[in-house]
Amino acid sequence: MPDQPAILRHWILLRSLGARRQGATLRDLAAEHGTSEKTIHRDLVLLRRLGFPLVHATGDHGRRHWKLDGTAGLAQLSFTLEEAAALYLGRQFLEPLAGTDFFHGAQSAFTKIRATLGDAPLRHLEKLAAAFYHTTNGLADYAHKGQLIDDLVRAIEDRRLTVITYQSLRSTEPVTHYDVHPYFVVWHKQALYLIAHSCDHGAIRTFKVDRISAADVQQLQFARPPDFDPRVLLSGSFGIFEGDGPSQTVRIRFSRQAARPVSERTHHPTQHLTPQPDGTLLAEFELSSLEELTSWLLSWGQHAEVLDPPELREQITKTLTAALSSYKQVPNPRRRIPKSRRPTSPAKPRPR
Repeated sequence: MPDQPAILRHWILLRSLGARRQGATLRDLAAEHGTSEKTIHRDLVLLRRLGFPLVHATGDHGRRHWKLDGTAGLAQLSFTLEEAAALYLGRQFLEPLAGTDFFHGAQSAFTKIRATLGDAPLRHLEKLAAAFYHTTNGLADYAHKGQLIDDLVRAIEDRRLTVITYQSLRSTEPVTHYDVHPYFVVWHKQALYLIAHSCDHGAIRTFKVDRISAADVQQLQFARPPDFDPRVLLSGSFGIFEGDGPSQTVRIRFSRQAARPVSERTHHPTQHLTPQPDGTLLAEFELSSLEELTSWLLSWGQHAEVLDPPELREQITKTLTAALSSYKQVPNPRRRIPKSRRPTSPAKPRPR
């Protein structure tokens, strides 16, 4: 654990004490969390001053045991009915964290909210919940990666060197081991990404959590740049992958049919949208990475035309030409489709 107090370290400490009815000594907690008794005592004093129900008592051999007062709970966190209902209705948005300690803690809190509200208010809330639907199209499933995500978050908080086992889409090897300094995790387009300094590459890299099969947190700590800001890192990206080159102006003309949908969202902090007299829309962005922008533009089909830069226009042209050539080929109806790829149809019921 790092020397400076941090919110995640406090969370882990409170969780550890909550699991011990008889409490624990400073020596026990320091050994468990790999830090000094002085640091643990400082954290406990701070948490107590913040209002957490921490108490201590002198046990056998004169040792002081710290524990959470189970009778007090977190009484200071009293919610109004409106606040409790809002938290309960928002539970579906925590589904991407299923399997992690944060998700388990949230589920426990929702159970208590249900017990407190009673049947009648819950029935009303469920009716209200039916008015909101959280789509799961493309949603990554992290239920089996709960421990891995917890390890990554702990490594970020404690600033520990971590060895990850990674399966890259472009790698020729089945799996690769990287020594990384994990900086933060990003939730982007229904998936989690780890942003870390890769010791093997000597630069910051993006790793999709879905492709990380193991994370071995080491004892060696690293120093993160004091001025590191994820917003600055991704400022030239159209998503999650930062660019290595200089920023350049991207100009795109959208058709009249696409003008309104495009203008309804903020796609990038630097975007500048200018409606044209003929109903089309001119969109301008300042970007250093065009990788994710390319796929977004292709999704608009004929409704988006790249004006600048020339290399992006050329890339779009090549991609569309290749796709068109595939569709110009007449499919052979006699070509056998492997059984694993044949569409399945529901079995017809037999007449009785």
